[in-house]
Amino acid sequence: MTEPTAGPTMTGPPPDPRPEPPVVPDGALLGLLVLNGLLLGGIGLVFTPLHSGGVPVPMGAVLSILILPWLVLRAGEIRPRTAVAAAPLVAWLLVVGAVGLTGPGGDVILPATWQSALLVFGGLLAGLWALGRALAAGRTRG
Repeated sequence: MTEPTAGPTMTGPPPDPRPEPPVVPDGALLGLLVLNGLLLGGIGLVFTPLHSGGVPVPMGAVLSILILPWLVLRAGEIRPRTAVAAAPLVAWLLVVGAVGLTGPGGDVILPATWQSALLVFGGLLAGLWALGRALAAGRTRG
């Protein structure tokens, strides 16, 4: 008759309690999010005055309103500090402000239309909303 065993036995060293380091450093991720904010600002400027037939279709504004909060929330996950979480929003705002008002060759890419106002204020409000959510989530995490 065989004797029952207590369970599987572990061989080898015990597991390391420290978490594994991330594959991509936080600074690199934040840099990519800021780069995406810069590119989103440029794309927003280019696609905001878009027309389909005779109807204005401000796709740049819609893209900025939808994507910018995601960038800010992801930056807030890296470190829930205002400067870190707001970095993609600041990059987007710099491109929209600098390139939109003083475009290449003195051209104004951001004319005084409702589409431009939607791009600027919609993107800014969406980014600020996400910044508030990212900072509130950081306070609850610790």
